[in-house]
Amino acid sequence: MGGLADQACATLAYGDTKRIELALALANGPKLLLMDEPTAGMPMPARNSMMQLAADLARRDRLAVLFTEHDMDVVFAHADRIIVLDRGAVLAEGKPEAIRADPAVRAVYLGAGTALGGH
Repeated sequence: MGGLADQACATLAYGDTKRIELALALANGPKLLLMDEPTAGMPMPARNSMMQLAADLARRDRLAVLFTEHDMDVVFAHADRIIVLDRGAVLAEGKPEAIRADPAVRAVYLGAGTALGGH
């Protein structure tokens, strides 16, 4: 992003402003990064790029990341562990494979028999 340093944030592409927000969140060296809908409004390649950047930084800095996201493709591609809430109560918790196969999750979120997370 060094090549964009002289531009005002208002003139940057949306994905670039999201990366600036991530940099600001990391500026004080937190141990936990909270990300609320980090890929909202982004096209799929930019979504994957943003989440990969967060994962790389988390590994490098030994940082825990907690993100909320409604895009199931992003969740299943980038989460190590998922907690599914239904009206504020924990419905299911586990690895992506277990969540994808959980009948309660499928029934509540997508209707029984519907594929979850593009699979």
